[in-house]
Amino acid sequence: MDASLVDWSRAQFALTAFYHWLFVPLTLGLSFIIAFMESIYVKTGKEEWKRITKFWMTLFGVNFAIGVATGIILEFEFGTNWSNYSWFVGDIFGAPLAVEGIMAFFMESTFIAVMFFGWNKVSKKFHLASTWLTAIGANLSALWILVANAWMQYPAGMKFNPETARSEMANFWEVLFSPVAINKFLHTVTSAYVLSAVFVIGVSAWFLLRKRHAVIAKRSIVVAAVFGLVMSLFLVLTGDGSARLMAHHQPMKFAAMENLYEGQSKAPLVAFGILKSENEEHKKEDFIAKIEIPNFLSYMAFLDANAYVPGIKDLVHGNPEHGIIPVSEKIEKGKLAIAALKDFKAAQKENNVARADSARVVLDENFKYFGYGYLENVHETIPPIGITFYSFRVMVGLGMWFVILFILSLIFVLYKKPENKRWFLYLAVLSIPLAYLASEFGWMVAEFGRQPWVIQDLMPTSAAVSRLATASVQTTFILFAITFTVLLIADIKIITKQIKLGPKEGGNN
Repeated sequence: MDASLVDWSRAQFALTAFYHWLFVPLTLGLSFIIAFMESIYVKTGKEEWKRITKFWMTLFGVNFAIGVATGIILEFEFGTNWSNYSWFVGDIFGAPLAVEGIMAFFMESTFIAVMFFGWNKVSKKFHLASTWLTAIGANLSALWILVANAWMQYPAGMKFNPETARSEMANFWEVLFSPVAINKFLHTVTSAYVLSAVFVIGVSAWFLLRKRHAVIAKRSIVVAAVFGLVMSLFLVLTGDGSARLMAHHQPMKFAAMENLYEGQSKAPLVAFGILKSENEEHKKEDFIAKIEIPNFLSYMAFLDANAYVPGIKDLVHGNPEHGIIPVSEKIEKGKLAIAALKDFKAAQKENNVARADSARVVLDENFKYFGYGYLENVHETIPPIGITFYSFRVMVGLGMWFVILFILSLIFVLYKKPENKRWFLYLAVLSIPLAYLASEFGWMVAEFGRQPWVIQDLMPTSAAVSRLATASVQTTFILFAITFTVLLIADIKIITKQIKLGPKEGGNN
């Protein structure tokens, strides 16, 4: 396989995913914030709340439309750029995507029409129900997509059919309710809620800086700050769960995230660190400087401050004392599985039942290491440490700042005049791009950290890519980069124009 083809295919998919995720989180979170605001309007009957709801609904609509466009392209790329992957897992991976399209998307698109065009045409309660159902539909769309992503990280509820060389779904409920899927969904959508809350506070702060729509801005800040603060606390809980699941099911990602080379008991968590490359071939990184929290990594991973946390060296070269087999042995077992599959197919063609049964036994015994058979070097199993390490810390650091932002927002709006805290208002506006950075860095931890796997332990990225001309992937990469950038610029220009126009006067517009 041409290494440059793999790299360009990965780059194109990463580009599409990066741009798509710039639009998705605001859609997910703003839909619920709008629903809360309209609920207040229906409860109180105050037209001011209707103006507030309609203003944020306009920004939601612009973002939603462009997000759908990028999402469609992302799903098509599974067939165009990753056909081997799609063949290998299509029976499983396609199911949640199909449910997303049939149930969530149609539910979302049906009620979004009422939400936007049903003002003064349907009753207040029916319109409110449509707004809530739009929010639920948008988040159900995210559920199914995240279930598919979680399955790639933790392939549960499946069996491999050697006759078709495809993975088949053995238990739909295991796929849907696997611990990784549940936590992936909750953590991802909660991060989207936090981003949306920061967005609302930042835009409202801009109004206060310009001395416009002060009442609407303050009320929006209160709703967003309460929503964001609650979701931030929940985000911490789901983040803690993510780390624990990672330690159990993706220990190499966990070790890379902490740059833990030598495994140890009572392992400390690196709160802050600066890395330097020590050995490029083995991808080893050393610390120039670091600040540690004693025993915290062991507790975070296994709820035991004395627990042993395996490091990169353990996971690559093995550690018999802790039951960790070396990657070299996994590669041997993986090659046995691949050879057994070929032998099984050949025996079937010859109608040699005994030989096919024998090959099937070898395949079943070694299938859990199937993906390792495509690797040539044990150090291929080590993900990019620097990106994973720094991305995690930037994400967590910004998340802590957002908690402070929400608390300060509530204090200043409820007990003091926020107009007089211009330093705070500027920080709130600047926090909008920081929220997007935190969200993207979270995905970088998840996706860079699991390399080289497209399906954990079963298929490396190099085996998943389509047999395309590298030049064609390079061309589409450039075209997509231009197209997505134009869409992003258009989205920003339309949204900023709507923000400058502000809420319309009068409650019946």
